[in-house]
Amino acid sequence: MKHPLQQAEFLTTAARDDQLPPPGPPEVAFAGRSNAGKSSAINALANQTRLAFTSKTPGRTQQINLFRLRAGALLADLPGYGYAAVPQELKRHWQEFVAHYLATRQTLVGLALVVDARHGLAELDLQLLGGFLPSGRPVLVLATKMDKLTSSEQRLAHRGIERVVAETFPAQAAHVTVVPFSAKRHIGIAAAETILGGWLGIDNAPAEARKAARIAAKEKAPRTRGVSRGPKRPA
Repeated sequence: MKHPLQQAEFLTTAARDDQLPPPGPPEVAFAGRSNAGKSSAINALANQTRLAFTSKTPGRTQQINLFRLRAGALLADLPGYGYAAVPQELKRHWQEFVAHYLATRQTLVGLALVVDARHGLAELDLQLLGGFLPSGRPVLVLATKMDKLTSSEQRLAHRGIERVVAETFPAQAAHVTVVPFSAKRHIGIAAAETILGGWLGIDNAPAEARKAARIAAKEKAPRTRGVSRGPKRPA
């Protein structure tokens, strides 16, 4: 299955713990600030236009919306956070509900954190990571809106997010993967699908994506100092 989120269908919505479906198939959750492009990212990965509701008014998602994937797994779209116009009482309820879900949901296998690449990780993003990473479960950071940056700015934004993660969570940084992403230009779709499919036990990676991942891993592998690479072969 090459595209784990495609053909996703709405299942249910939950504003309280007792409204969540009973634990069963594995789940992946999407979280992010209200204006980070979370709904657009979900729609792009699902290859649909209105699976997750997008609005010019941030903060419209006020519950956990759950979608069933083709393989039977679930996708949880968490309420956006950080939008100042939301009443404090409602904002507090969201935060407590989401925090409890992330901490106690037994079938949650990984978290996709959607971050606007132009602004990087905000304090609320770091708080969310600080509560989730100690569980040992993986995190995919989708650095969105990369199409609004130049090539050099994209590299700086990507490295900046990785650096903040490494400095803030040195013990758990290995569990975090940052993927440059653009819903508009479909940047990072294959890489995100590969990671999400791996979490769900689905071999979804197209051959070219797996090849690119192997090449990237070799390029990033540190060279052992003091070890000669040997003489060059004659041409």
